Amino acid sequence: MKKYNVIEAAPMLLDLNDWYFNSDGIEKKFQFKNYIEALGFIVKVGVVSEKMNHHPELFNVYSKVNIRLTTHDAGGVTDKDFILASEIDHFFSI
Repeated sequence: MKKYNVIEAAPMLLDLNDWYFNSDGIEKKFQFKNYIEALGFIVKVGVVSEKMNHHPELFNVYSKVNIRLTTHDAGGVTDKDFILASEIDHFFSI
């Protein structure tokens, strides 16, 4: 499994919306109207990540959700993270 460094990840991040590389992971901050919308988004992310068997780090405070993706068994960012980020962007755009 290929592990990407910040330079190698840069071109792949261009295909995503507002994701950034940070400490061997990719991250994005989401803002919703309220807690219920944020929670609904988290549930959607949970369902797709479970199907992929690739689980994000999720942080929620009221209407804000921060997501960090890293492939723990590889010790950094892999294709799994970019694929899941793309799926998450899809949910956010609906």
